[in-house]
Amino acid sequence: MPLPGFNQTGDLAEGVHSATMDEVIGRFGPGTAQREAVTRRLLRIFELTKGSGKLDRLLIFGSYLTTKPEPNDVDIILVMSDDFRVEACAQPAKQLFDHEQAAKAFGASIFWIRPAMLFLDTLEKFLAHWQLKADGTRRGIVEVRG
Repeated sequence: MPLPGFNQTGDLAEGVHSATMDEVIGRFGPGTAQREAVTRRLLRIFELTKGSGKLDRLLIFGSYLTTKPEPNDVDIILVMSDDFRVEACAQPAKQLFDHEQAAKAFGASIFWIRPAMLFLDTLEKFLAHWQLKADGTRRGIVEVRG
């Protein structure tokens, strides 16, 4: 199923939408030099996390998934397997799991979790929370499959 359109404020339609990385790049990557630069960052992050063998899910949200021609960065949630350990990562992948280092080194806002870290909630409720914007409205997020 193709990704949905944008709402009246330029956000991806509400919901958690599934897409391949190729579909994400085709839809959100082209248009401006800034979009292309942010897309290269996203691909690098995807390659590093997938290479760990511990990536369960990668979700994208924020200005990258809007009609904004100049998104500042890409916002990502990494859901890692419960047996993932940051200490086992090689550099530069290790930097992805420190929010400040990831912002500096990769130009991305990265949040990560292992499902076992959720004591009081389900993973689906945790992910649904990221659809909420600061103004209380809801936006779409994309889960990259494959």
